[in-house]
Amino acid sequence: MLIFVVLLVNLTYLSGRIIGDPSAKPNNSEIVNYYSRFYNALGADSPKPGYEVFAKALTGFFNLKAREKIKNNLLTIIDFSLSSTVERMWIVDMTRMKVINYSLVAHGRNSGDEFPVKFSNNPSSYQSSLGFYLTDDIYYGKHGMSLYLDGVEPDVNDKARERSIVIHGADYVSRDFIKNAGRLGRSFGCPSIPMENHEKVISSLSGRSCVYIYYPDEKYLSSSSLLVMEKVPDGISRLLNETSLAFILNSGSKKDAGNY
Repeated sequence: MLIFVVLLVNLTYLSGRIIGDPSAKPNNSEIVNYYSRFYNALGADSPKPGYEVFAKALTGFFNLKAREKIKNNLLTIIDFSLSSTVERMWIVDMTRMKVINYSLVAHGRNSGDEFPVKFSNNPSSYQSSLGFYLTDDIYYGKHGMSLYLDGVEPDVNDKARERSIVIHGADYVSRDFIKNAGRLGRSFGCPSIPMENHEKVISSLSGRSCVYIYYPDEKYLSSSSLLVMEKVPDGISRLLNETSLAFILNSGSKKDAGNY
């Protein structure tokens, strides 16, 4: 109950009129305040990405939300500007303003060693691709339970299916591997995750949630159509209306599930 009360207070700060008036849209100042309050709501002591990365991830999420592409309101943020020896993947529950998972994640073997520095959309490049993805169905392959990804940015990551870029668990994504090799193991381009709890993580992300892979690549950051603000108010309004309805339906009955 407490989580939903705190959430409703934050949403009301953004724009109480939206909850009562679906046609209302937040202005740019309200959007900036929302991003800041959302980031602070994640907690001072909680693991979270840097604010600039987080803000970009929110912008893409809300653009996709405005296009009615997102059905599962989880946002996965992967920061490939960080070393592979540190946790650099966060899963944010957008309706609860909460980081629900924080873990290691691998990059492609031809993207770099400890740090990725090269990215590609080309088949057989064995490099990671940047940008926004939507998750699809679960399947079982050579890595066990795995999750299809659809890249939604032309010439950036839209060959993800052709390249078999998926989320899967891998033994080389572990502290033991880092201890022995001085870096994380690397994939053929997939954002591979630790075997521990991988099935629970994959199950939670399936069904059109959003994944954002970040790197400070100026060409991509300046050209991505998902990093512009024009449709963000529509996406925020859609999330707020869904969230306020969830509050009404679930207050007093839903418990905090905690971290995975």
